[in-house]
Amino acid sequence: MSDPRTALVTGANQGLGRALAEGLAARLRPADLVLLTGRSEQRVTEAARQVARSAGTRGRVEGRVLDVTDAEALARLADELRQRHGGVDIVLSNAVARLLPGESQSERADEFIDVSNTATHAVLRDFAPVLRPGGRLLVVASSLGTLGHLDPRLRHLFDGATLDQVEYAVESWRAAIHHGTAEEAGWPRWLNVPSKVAQVAAVRAVAAERRERDLAAGILIASVCPGMVDTATSRPWFGDYREARPPAVAAADILDLVFAEPVDPVLYGELVRAGRPLDWYGGTPPTEQDRLLVP
Repeated sequence: MSDPRTALVTGANQGLGRALAEGLAARLRPADLVLLTGRSEQRVTEAARQVARSAGTRGRVEGRVLDVTDAEALARLADELRQRHGGVDIVLSNAVARLLPGESQSERADEFIDVSNTATHAVLRDFAPVLRPGGRLLVVASSLGTLGHLDPRLRHLFDGATLDQVEYAVESWRAAIHHGTAEEAGWPRWLNVPSKVAQVAAVRAVAAERRERDLAAGILIASVCPGMVDTATSRPWFGDYREARPPAVAAADILDLVFAEPVDPVLYGELVRAGRPLDWYGGTPPTEQDRLLVP
């Protein structure tokens, strides 16, 4: 029998993250460990208790308070998993800052970028090196993360970029928001668009450097699109929710990718939806929805 596996899910207090933790616990073995993380100790403790008690749970479940915007905390956790377990087998990066349509995009920019982008960069830097053979590192993104959703003037910032270059582009975007020059430069008002493009670009950057050795070791690094999911975070953004999926159903597609053997090289480093890679160059810039947002 293989060694016990260790899985980490960030942003797992509720919604999709919690469904991912619950699905992992159901599919893993009794000796395997699922670390369910979030910023609130009360919510993490309660979520871990409920996931551990859920029907079908097999793997062990532990709650861990983790602020993904704390780079030192992420680095410490990665080192802890390396020392205690020889690394980590599954990392699902799902943390997101909730943003409502009526809120000012610019006023919420720092928190949103810190959680969705700066934290994603840290997860990739800290946890990719400690992935064990056969490991999975998946960043939950969106179909909005394809390059075509950006103004053509901005696409070169992310296409073929290194992780350092993606990080520089994100910080340039942040600075433009604070200086009031973002829209003039072509950045959409809707923070979610450049944020998701940057997430996917960051994954592509890390994957480009590791592709050959990761595939040889059966490791998969990718971003994933769960589709429209009925959660408290996404519900305010859509008027028609008839096609929205419950978190558990959306999580199943992601978990199918986690447990698929062997790794499909076509999916490595790509944005994957329902088991298929999305066109990195696809999409169109936002129009009407962007105009309706509060600057």
